[in-house]
Parts: sequence; C-alpha cells; structure tokens
Amino acid sequence: MDELKELMNRYVEGDSEAFAALYQRAAPPLLSYLVRMCGARDVAEDLLQESFFKVHRARASFVRGAAPMPWLYAIAHRTFLDHARRNQRARVRPAGDAANLPSIAAHITGTRATDYSPERPEVNARVHAALEQLPVSQRQAVVLTKLEGLTLAEAASVADTSVGAIKQRIHRGYTKLRSLLSEQSSD
Repeated sequence: MDELKELMNRYVEGDSEAFAALYQRAAPPLLSYLVRMCGARDVAEDLLQESFFKVHRARASFVRGAAPMPWLYAIAHRTFLDHARRNQRARVRPAGDAANLPSIAAHITGTRATDYSPERPEVNARVHAALEQLPVSQRQAVVLTKLEGLTLAEAASVADTSVGAIKQRIHRGYTKLRSLLSEQSSD
C-alpha cells in the first residue's frame, strides 16, 4: 500500500506517469467492486471511467499520506449511487466470482460450508437474491467487508460513516440475510 500512497502523492503533484501506474493498480479492485454493485460489467466499466474522471478532478483534495484505496472506493461508490439514482434503482447485484458467497451464507445461517458449495449454482442464486433484498447501506457494508475484503475502517471511510455504524450495518445485514435464507430454504 505504501507504493499506492507514493503513486497518489506523485499524481497529486502532477506526475502523469504516476497516474498511469495508479490506474493500473487500483482499477481492477474498483472494477470488481462496481461489477458486484451494479451486476453488469459494461456498466461497471463506464462507472470506473467516470470514477477516475472524478478522481482526476478531485485529486487536489486528496490528503497526502492517507491511504488512497478508501478514497478511491468512496468515489467509485458515490459514482455508483449517482448512476443508480439516475436509473431509479439502487440494487446491488453481486456478480463475477461468487466463490466466497457459500462460506458467507454458511456463516450467516450457522450451517456447514459444504451445504453452500460453489458447485451448487442454485444456492449462489439464493444468496444473490437475498443480498438484493437488503437496504443499500447494509448491502454496501457486507459487499465491502465480506466480498471485497476491506477492513472495517476502510469500509467506514468508503461509506463516510463510523466503524461502529459499519459494524451495525453488517450485523443488521447478517440478521436479515439469515432470515431471508431461512425463509428460502423452508420454501
């Protein structure tokens, strides 16, 4: 991460080569996040480009020495929200590699991870459907921490809230997911 800080500091100072390197390193995880949030790779690619345009315009406001990824995730998330508002639907549709969805579902429901095998696409579809039913703030907290692997502090920074609020959103999201998955399995 120190390399990203250095690249961001050089970019803020006007080094265009630093921007190219920063983009190369930061774009893949941001694209993955946006794909998971909007569910469509082509839309996510457009949102990524829009996000980096916003990064370019706001680079002077970056706090030197801060970790750049939470700042970049926050811009990408706000870009997603702007897009969702324009389309009057703020729905998260996790997409891409869903290999960790079974372990999340097992953790949430208290069952064995083997009950949620990645080879069982119907289970992944149930988990996706349950995630879509969460309020946006809870989905964001679960996606950022459990699917994207951000720390609580990083997720709080992206969501522009406190670590305590992120913990609460995760807890409430898990509680709701547990209920939704239990309902689905009884159907």
